[in-house]
Amino acid sequence: MFVLPPPPRYPGGGQFGAGANGIVPMIETNNTLTNPEGPEWQFLVGEGTYVLKEDLHLATPPPHPSEAPVINPNPLATNPQPATAGTKVTLLSLDVRPTPPFSYKDPSATTLSLTKVNSSIQEHPNEGRSSVEGALSSEDGRGTSTSDAPGTSLTLASAPAFGEGNALLAQAPLKDANKRKKPKNNMTKSNSSFISRVIASENLARKLADRPSDGMFAFANINRAFQWLDLSSPTKQDYLTKVLFTKAHCLCHDANLVTKSVSHIDLIMGYSTGEIIWWEPISQRYTRLNKNGIINGTAVSEIRWIPGSENLFLAAHMDGSLVVYDKEKEDAQFNPEEEGSHFNGSEAGEDTNGSTPTNKIQINKSVHSKNQKNNPVAAWKLSNHRINAFAFSPDNRHLAVVSEDGTLRIIDYLKEELLDMFYSYYGGLSCVCWSPDAKYVLTGGQDDLISIWSMADSALVARCQGHQSWVSSVAFDPWRCDDRNYRFGSVAEDGRLCLWDFSVGMLYRPKATSMRHRGSISSRFTALQRAETTGTVHSRMRSNSSLVADDEDDGIAHPVEPRARIPMLPPVANKVIDTHPAQWLEFTEDAIITSCKSGHIRTWNRPGTDMAAQPDGPSTSQ
Repeated sequence: MFVLPPPPRYPGGGQFGAGANGIVPMIETNNTLTNPEGPEWQFLVGEGTYVLKEDLHLATPPPHPSEAPVINPNPLATNPQPATAGTKVTLLSLDVRPTPPFSYKDPSATTLSLTKVNSSIQEHPNEGRSSVEGALSSEDGRGTSTSDAPGTSLTLASAPAFGEGNALLAQAPLKDANKRKKPKNNMTKSNSSFISRVIASENLARKLADRPSDGMFAFANINRAFQWLDLSSPTKQDYLTKVLFTKAHCLCHDANLVTKSVSHIDLIMGYSTGEIIWWEPISQRYTRLNKNGIINGTAVSEIRWIPGSENLFLAAHMDGSLVVYDKEKEDAQFNPEEEGSHFNGSEAGEDTNGSTPTNKIQINKSVHSKNQKNNPVAAWKLSNHRINAFAFSPDNRHLAVVSEDGTLRIIDYLKEELLDMFYSYYGGLSCVCWSPDAKYVLTGGQDDLISIWSMADSALVARCQGHQSWVSSVAFDPWRCDDRNYRFGSVAEDGRLCLWDFSVGMLYRPKATSMRHRGSISSRFTALQRAETTGTVHSRMRSNSSLVADDEDDGIAHPVEPRARIPMLPPVANKVIDTHPAQWLEFTEDAIITSCKSGHIRTWNRPGTDMAAQPDGPSTSQ
């Protein structure tokens, strides 16, 4: 009879140690897949009932033995723990999937165009649906604002590549896509102290060959483990590969949509130690970047491939820096370049204590620098507070960044220029996303609110109230958006999933005297054209803030709008989906997928899909 070995024992006390009765933590178990049923696992929205299809629970690994907590008899002691994040998921399909009804086409195409929804998604049945066949031109860079634009189909000029014009960053054309450069180290045979263990599925090659071409992969982090899952498999709880790290916790990750193929996947992962791993899961090879924090020693809070780039990705570090890396370059000790060390804005400098957000970007290294032998490719310092999240606009021209200092910054990352800076109602901002047409930006944060910002009007147009704790993630539903009506979702640490609808006609339109007219971010062909305005309120004072007013209006920083002036929108659905803090959500054509801090990945089928019809009555919001 086979007997399992005893579980590992850690020094007593603490979160993971043995208690007074000598109980030790459970050894790591396998993932579990359940199919809960009943009215408590469904919720009703205008279009129908969403039903929980399945609950995939990722096994949480115990800490590495070297991570055993130090015994401290003080019951109020707070022992330092590694920076950690709840389960976040990167979804990837190797098949060329149909685009949502209202979204940009592939950025690699010669033009970026918006396709129009055939079906009408209206807030009010009598709302007009006029449409214009053909493109909406914006030759002077001042496109029509969303507030007064008719239903249109936009065709935009393709955005230039990041770093275009710098010959040192030009990539040699690849003759064979199946022979892309792989990382240099074999992960399964690695003797690195950074990696604790790699568990690869048996017959991995056969499983990859037999899976459907349109199936969805999922990459997910849980504590110090990272898993590669096949959501198209009937046994999706059996991971394809699980990697356990010694002390580092993976906080963020992203897959490259440009280089993906059946034989190659480029994945990047950011860690609590500041390290970054470029991993190719099919060949099980990896390269470790920013090793031992040689470029930046602070944790990586967000990481994304730069749109359209095969090699370059952007990482946000918790010291308020944005750093561009090349997956194939070697790292070198980084010192800010004197010729590139400047601010854009009215003045250079920042308060020494970092308490006051500045309306400037410190460029420690420009993408146009001639020193491109080693990483980093570019480095920008935004503030002394950590960056929590960022998102690239669908037109591949702009970057929205939210920070712990409560700011939303809109950056033209192609020109390395700060365009706008907005402020939260209260506290830090934790998540951000763009609308499919790049006309609106959503932010969520510690004020328990979701804010809707109009890029055409450079203004806050609505706040959304429904959560009872910090908002963790926001995302638009491109399958329920059109040119005038939008659907988005949010999850928060209260364990709730909220769905929201808003239309152009519902939104507040700022007075002309206090609005900076400029071209819509989604329809610019030239540099932003700003009109000088008068009567703009400069003060950004809040009752609980140390912010002070600027001496002069530079057109970048925008005042905090009082509650009385901004509409407050209620959710169309408000559902408790977990007893643990919810961390992430994403919309697919068939479902809403959510995750929580304890490792539950839940798939909520849309109305009309399989298993959506249930005999029990649907549950309304809780």
